[in-house]
Amino acid sequence: MDEPAVSMGLRWVGDDAAVIDISGDVTAAAEPAFTSAYENAAKRGARRLVLNFGGLEYMNSGGIGMLVTLLVHASRHRQKLAAFGLSRHYREIFELTRLDEAITICDTEAAAVAAAS
Repeated sequence: MDEPAVSMGLRWVGDDAAVIDISGDVTAAAEPAFTSAYENAAKRGARRLVLNFGGLEYMNSGGIGMLVTLLVHASRHRQKLAAFGLSRHYREIFELTRLDEAITICDTEAAAVAAAS
């Protein structure tokens, strides 16, 4: 079985903001990496989650589904979500799917961290 063509790095900004750096293809095959990054952030007490899509190469409906699942988990844990680094194409997809109503889309990491406050 092929490995997913994605990596998810986790880093911290301040005490409560976790940035998940996404690189590669976000499809259903990326679910284990995505879940692991989220769970590691939650275990350390992240109140704010920032998704860095700067390294995103491709996302399909399976990837959109994972983001919806993330929204459910974040809502249950009262975590705020923001994102940055989306290309124009993926910003339009977020608008069409209304993900932009639940995940604040920003131009920079600093703006995304502040928006997730």
